[in-house]
Amino acid sequence: MFPGVGGMNPKQMAKMMAQMGIKTEELDSSKVTIELKDGTRLVVFEPSVMQIEIQGQRSFQVSGKVQEEKDAAEEDIKLVMEQAGCSREEAINALRETGGDIAEAILRLKNE
Repeated sequence: MFPGVGGMNPKQMAKMMAQMGIKTEELDSSKVTIELKDGTRLVVFEPSVMQIEIQGQRSFQVSGKVQEEKDAAEEDIKLVMEQAGCSREEAINALRETGGDIAEAILRLKNE
């Protein structure tokens, strides 16, 4: 696309992109979460996030350590709530922390 770009230094590349109306900015981020329609969450820890703006449209490039999380089933949440005598939010958080292990979630909540 751009002849000789492979040997171009980063400052030259940034200048050329700016001339083309492309703005880039690295964002100082601690965590990025992407929620999928099926209830799965992709959590990116220690992310490197680059924001790119071209003609008023923003896009993001994200890289880092990715962990996949899935919401607990409704019956699991209710069981933890009943057995531990806790709120829905506490049950969900305990299930997340234990990777969906119902018994461990109940024990943690009872021992708090």
